[in-house]
Amino acid sequence: MPRKPLTPCKHPGCPELTHLPFCERHRHQHERATAKARGYDNRWCIERKRFLKEHPFCERCKSDERLVRATVVDHIKPHRGDQKLFWDKNNWQALCKKCHDHKTMTEDRYQEYTY
Repeated sequence: MPRKPLTPCKHPGCPELTHLPFCERHRHQHERATAKARGYDNRWCIERKRFLKEHPFCERCKSDERLVRATVVDHIKPHRGDQKLFWDKNNWQALCKKCHDHKTMTEDRYQEYTY
């Protein structure tokens, strides 16, 4: 059976042809660490459940005067691997999946650099 044709690597400026989105040389640059490697392990699951029990409603929906059950514990300020910020409960908020996805794509998507 014929195979699909090779496509260019999706890394900017790379002309290498491959069957995968990225060639061998650039694949490691675009791989994301597992959830466990990023800190979302068993300890996080326990703390997440405890936090959602204490804060059962979505903070953003509550501000719009709607009561929607929270399902996600969001980091208000993205931790980006900083374990101190990751475990700071003052940096946590309860959100519904819809609000969390919207916040992540609009506010947390790009890293802001300060000088």
